[in-house]
Amino acid sequence: MSNRGSGRPALRERFRYWFDNVMAKGTIAVMGLLGLATAVFIALVALVVIIFGLFPIADGHEDTQSFFELLWGNLMRTLDPGTMGGDQGWGFRAAMLVVTIGGLIMVASLIGIISGAFDSKVAELRKGRSRVLESNHTLILGWSQKVLPIVSELCIANESRSRPVIVILADRDKVEMEDEIKAQLPRGTRTRVVVRRGDPMDLGDLELGNPHTARSIILLAPGGSEDPDSIVIKMALALTNNPRRGPRTLDIVGELQEARNLEAATLVGRNEVSWILARDLISRITVQTCRQSGLSGVYTDLLDFAGDEIYFAEEPKLIGATFFDAQLSFADSCVMGIVSGETVQLNPDPATVINAGDRLIHLAADDSAIRLASPGIPDDSVVSVEADEDHRPERTLVLGFNSDFRTIMRELNEYVAKGSITTVVADIDPPEFLPRENMTVNFVRGDTTSRGVLEGLDVPSFDHIIVLAYKNLGDNQRADAKTLVTLLHLREIGDRAGAPLNIVSEMLDDRNREIAEVTKADDFIVSDKLISLALSQLSENRQLAKVFDTLFDSAGSEVYLKPASRYIRAGESVDFYTVLEAARRRGETAIGYRVAEDAFDSARNYGVRLNPLKTDRISFTAEDKVIVVAES
Repeated sequence: MSNRGSGRPALRERFRYWFDNVMAKGTIAVMGLLGLATAVFIALVALVVIIFGLFPIADGHEDTQSFFELLWGNLMRTLDPGTMGGDQGWGFRAAMLVVTIGGLIMVASLIGIISGAFDSKVAELRKGRSRVLESNHTLILGWSQKVLPIVSELCIANESRSRPVIVILADRDKVEMEDEIKAQLPRGTRTRVVVRRGDPMDLGDLELGNPHTARSIILLAPGGSEDPDSIVIKMALALTNNPRRGPRTLDIVGELQEARNLEAATLVGRNEVSWILARDLISRITVQTCRQSGLSGVYTDLLDFAGDEIYFAEEPKLIGATFFDAQLSFADSCVMGIVSGETVQLNPDPATVINAGDRLIHLAADDSAIRLASPGIPDDSVVSVEADEDHRPERTLVLGFNSDFRTIMRELNEYVAKGSITTVVADIDPPEFLPRENMTVNFVRGDTTSRGVLEGLDVPSFDHIIVLAYKNLGDNQRADAKTLVTLLHLREIGDRAGAPLNIVSEMLDDRNREIAEVTKADDFIVSDKLISLALSQLSENRQLAKVFDTLFDSAGSEVYLKPASRYIRAGESVDFYTVLEAARRRGETAIGYRVAEDAFDSARNYGVRLNPLKTDRISFTAEDKVIVVAES
């Protein structure tokens, strides 16, 4: 009677169920089962030889062997088929042939199992699912176009560190990420980059990057996301509210696109996260740069690790001295502000007294270059007394439209004088313009890559021109190509009119900047790169957040490039101590200068010289600029 009707499983079903369970336990269980089958097989053959007396023939007589000797011989034949070559006696040979054939099958199976397990393990490792065991590393969560410049900058910053490590955790193919990084990583770098695949918003996957021992953490929204801010905020939430975290305070920096999300992000990150408002930052730099040729080069130099950087240093010997005394007391670094407690003062009053506990804000090539020197002596006789020009209404031309447009309009209104006019040209339906206190906005619908459209705008009549990147295309190369076409038309229009055009253009890919330089635009804003530089700097020193907030805000002190004739009489050879004195008389802090002759030479940093050696002498031309930190 069948057991199926009674609900009791048949013996065959029980065996199959048991076999499936063993196979599901993994490679070790399968190898154990194979080993057991081999042992049973060679034992059965040994029993057959003994029962039927199939012993080998030696010197014409049977060579009787014990069961264990036969067992050992059978085992050797399963491992080495050549062992049976010297056997005699057809019965014994037949039995050993069975053992050898069975051994071949079992050994081949064992090799296949081991090979498959090895391949599976390699595939698993290539997926990047093992937990990193690093400490004091920089952890980057998420993947976007900003990863590669961030890694490049951190490699430069880590040159003085012992065994530096960068860990990247992103929900992307590990091999693809590693290939992209290897193609961009500077040669000879000492920094090791470890990549893991996982969802940075998942608490389990987050452990792969070992965030609890990281020196700093950078949060990036994945490229192409419809709501990047929510992703970054959730990453911060997973870090700050992780039940596995210890008492250690995390050092996190993240990017946000929309200012309206800052309040929620601050509640999540509390005092552990410094946020960069990417859209606001780029808009402010774009507006500032369109009104001051060369400013983007200054900001790039301030933000990257290749040149001079911002440091904080306490100098007890200067307690009781004034801020201007401190400026004259360092030959290899520029003092640009004071940190008193939690308050950051850029370009303070020159008579401000330095108190105990105050730290000076330096611009220096390295913190080792910050050292006291004999105070310099300015030459008052060559300081210019030229009066400043009145702030007059301006005409600005904006070509293109993207998600940063409204922020740019808001920022531009903060800088221009009342009565200014801004003309916007874009191939879209007329957007809604909010009333602006200082300027009137006119809209012209047209294709900015069309020569006919540009010819009809009287381009030379505008004081400033902003060319916005076409971010809505979703392809950086196509967007930059359209920008290049617009710039080429503008250059031709300017050359034909014999009037230099003040143009600032936004590029999406830094690799296209060199190509775009043939257009002779005054400045290029590479938005992703600037955000990457700022994130890199803050990951190394979160105290810079307040300095950046001040520098990039329309209120307070900012960076300006002003005519050198305001400070030094034309043709005079001076050292930088004298430039400091000339800036002091105008309530400003000089931090460098720009040589107009090198404005289009990338090898000479487009003429920008930050933190020059103060003892070196220079003669300014009428086109040269002095770089200062000032309120206006």
